[in-house]
Amino acid sequence: MDVVSDAISAVRIGRPSSQRVRVSGSWCARLAPYDGAGFHVVLEGRCWLLPDGGEPVELGPGDAVLLPHGTGHVIADGPADAARLARAVPFEQWRAGAGSRAGRREPSAADDGAAVEMLCGKYRLDRSHVHPLLAELPPLLHLPNRTDSVDPTHLTALTDPTGLGGGARAGAGAGAGADPGLRSAIALLGHEVDERLPGSGVALPSLLDLLLVYMIRSWTAEHAAPGDPIAAPGSRAGAAGTWPAALGDPVTAAALRALHTDPAAPWTVERLAAEAGVSRPTLARRFTALVGRPPMAYLAWWRLTRAAALLRDTPDPLAAVARRVGYSTPYALSHAFRREFGTTPGQYRKGPAAATTG
Repeated sequence: MDVVSDAISAVRIGRPSSQRVRVSGSWCARLAPYDGAGFHVVLEGRCWLLPDGGEPVELGPGDAVLLPHGTGHVIADGPADAARLARAVPFEQWRAGAGSRAGRREPSAADDGAAVEMLCGKYRLDRSHVHPLLAELPPLLHLPNRTDSVDPTHLTALTDPTGLGGGARAGAGAGAGADPGLRSAIALLGHEVDERLPGSGVALPSLLDLLLVYMIRSWTAEHAAPGDPIAAPGSRAGAAGTWPAALGDPVTAAALRALHTDPAAPWTVERLAAEAGVSRPTLARRFTALVGRPPMAYLAWWRLTRAAALLRDTPDPLAAVARRVGYSTPYALSHAFRREFGTTPGQYRKGPAAATTG
């Protein structure tokens, strides 16, 4: 697999969930901090997201927001002062009153304010061995649609499963509206949640996973440093972090792709440099500057992180896990695993309680 896919697979547990809600008038709902990642996609109307400890963000049609570290936040019809934030209704209680798709109602003349329709959801994540790519994501990742105006043809395109409806404008700028993959994922997801078609039980989780991939991919693409990311002495690729630069650097990206495609291979710096088409010193310098550790140190860490995910998610015996991550014997894996994580593979597989008593 590739770095982004592996980073997500290593921490994702269970199935993601989402609800489509529609509300109008004056409203304000709080989502408590969550040991996972939350997201919102606005399908119609405008609203505000107010993260705990952060600046409020106005959201419009087609905007997508990812809170990769589960930051607590409020969503509301408009900006809110401290007093209103304190009165925010818990999300589940608010959703029951606002109406999910199952109990959706159309706005009436009595409604005060324009209707807002959005997808709200979350991903369950195991943060004990998070990949640095995910750790580097900002608390709030806003991918604006960036259209010049809101019009009916644009709204049709957001919920049209083809992503082409109504002659909506394209190329309006970076973000959900300009990324064909992300925009298509949003359109398909809205369609599946809206219609509950046959097979949606399989399609929905897959589309939610796709949405997460496209949001992370959009962030890395937007923050990839132009030119040589390590040309300046001591450069660490700017405020966005090093991983967008690492994935955009041909040498480092080629090495990472090789390591993640076959982590069990007998890699050496020489073999990895040949794979990337550069000398050993060049690979070591670029990889270490952008990833934060030398190639073989990263490989050792990734092998153990991958082993932890296999122990958590599969019933494979320890010998099979060892072979899949490049260890010649279960003993060799057990020794390295305990040194890295402070517990044995068997204790880790039994769960947190067993791991802390070993």
